[in-house]
Amino acid sequence: MSWMEWIVLGLVSGTLARMAMSRGERGLIGSTLIGITGSYIGIWIVLHWMHGTVRVGLLDVTTWVSAIGGAMVLLIGYRVLRFLARR
Repeated sequence: MSWMEWIVLGLVSGTLARMAMSRGERGLIGSTLIGITGSYIGIWIVLHWMHGTVRVGLLDVTTWVSAIGGAMVLLIGYRVLRFLARR
């Protein structure tokens, strides 16, 4: 995938993950960065832990599911760390 496709994938998956899990803080740049990082995390989880195959492309459903799932894992980790820091 080209860098532009990663940005589009990150923007959409980060926005969907934040809408599903968050109450606010829906900035464009933050959602994109969370989505891109979550895409890498999600694809890595599918490839290494689930022994699945992912054709990394914008038209592949597995790419989108793993990207949104990875972004949600990233947001859950952020919430846990934020909760522990408050204690």
